[in-house]
Amino acid sequence: MARRQFLAQLLGLPFLPLGVKAEEPKKALKIMMKSAWGTDDPTRASFVFSHGLTLSDAGHDVQIFLLADANYLMRKATAAAVLPVGWPPLIETLEKIAARHIPVFA
Repeated sequence: MARRQFLAQLLGLPFLPLGVKAEEPKKALKIMMKSAWGTDDPTRASFVFSHGLTLSDAGHDVQIFLLADANYLMRKATAAAVLPVGWPPLIETLEKIAARHIPVFA
């Protein structure tokens, strides 16, 4: 607790930039994510979509590439049945991905 108060006081002090260069704007990365997880493990199957959506929200260019059993997740009936633990239903995530125009290769 005392350490937090001390650090909060330090942040309030005006520091002079001595030889410190201004931070360059971050470049958007081009990211291709792949997954082969299917309906046998719904939580892992939804990771690629949730993480891809988050990276896209952060300003990166994302593409999703599906292999093997993951291809079945592109069917609406299958995606509606996939309910990952601790994450939103896969159908909701796929709707957001479609709205952001993130390419999904299956």
